Amino acid sequence: MLLTQNIHIESIKPIITPNELKEKLFISKKISQEIINYRNIIKNIINQNDPRIMAIVGPCSIHNPDKTINYAKKLFKLHQKYKDKIFILMRVYFEKPRTTIGWKGLINDPDLNGTCNISKGLYIARELLIKISEIGLSIATEMLDPISPQYTSDLISWASIGARTTESQVHREMASGLSMPIGYKNGTDGGLGVAISALKVAKHSHSFLGTNELGQTSIIKTKGNPHGHLILRGGKNGPNYNFENVEKAIDKLKRTDLNSSIVVDCSHANSSKNYLNQVQVLHNVIDQIGAGNKNIIGFMLESNINEGNQKIPLDLAQLKYGVSVTDACINWETTENLLEEIYFKL
Repeated sequence: MLLTQNIHIESIKPIITPNELKEKLFISKKISQEIINYRNIIKNIINQNDPRIMAIVGPCSIHNPDKTINYAKKLFKLHQKYKDKIFILMRVYFEKPRTTIGWKGLINDPDLNGTCNISKGLYIARELLIKISEIGLSIATEMLDPISPQYTSDLISWASIGARTTESQVHREMASGLSMPIGYKNGTDGGLGVAISALKVAKHSHSFLGTNELGQTSIIKTKGNPHGHLILRGGKNGPNYNFENVEKAIDKLKRTDLNSSIVVDCSHANSSKNYLNQVQVLHNVIDQIGAGNKNIIGFMLESNINEGNQKIPLDLAQLKYGVSVTDACINWETTENLLEEIYFKL
């Protein structure tokens, strides 16, 4: 008998279902209510009914759960200190998009060795999200894989759709059904067109193939997600956080009858891929806010306990503590000083 399918598939292995994982790692009513409250705060900030600035701060990606808890405890202290002017969300990114190849994140490869034990990765990710929620922080992440949100999205207060996936029909449809506010990054070329289209598309109802909480293939029909906004992250032609680019973006959003609120990503192309430049980007953004720009409602910082980044060694015991294994980050001292400075400027 001739086989005409799965020719290039080595194996297919069922994994734990969303329901099974949630039964093992359930969240309390208290945490659920807090997440609802966080999402409502973020919606009010996006709609400019809450004057606070949203700060999405944390590691480029998560690879060490213990280190992450240490970071979260430090960040929570700043959240408590500055929450009357700055609403801090912790950046907890488990999935990394890849232009070519490389480590794809904790969910896909929790052991950092190419074994891709996704069931283990999902368990660690959900357990970590619960622990961070119990500390008292709201959580931000990027939605990359269209299936993994069934396992974790009930613990997320804000999500982003990345520059590489904002143009994807799959991700736009997924965003239309997600329960939290969503930020859409401009394309890698720096253009706003794909993000503006994504904002339009995700506001509407869609039907598509997906999985339910039992892991069954299902028809998913969404209501549409009205709580979207633009994220400026720069592009191939350079940064787009300056006054002229921000004003052009606001004008385009208003002319297309979309929410004109903007979050500026201080990293990626806006920092010219130099993590230290995040400081000057943020200074410029805060100056624009200080000059009266109410459409800039937040910023993103890639921050870790220690600065820079490192390659994943064959001997994982050689990993440096609190140093990113993906994009380079500013260190904790710089993060702490920046947030204090911003607080007193606002």
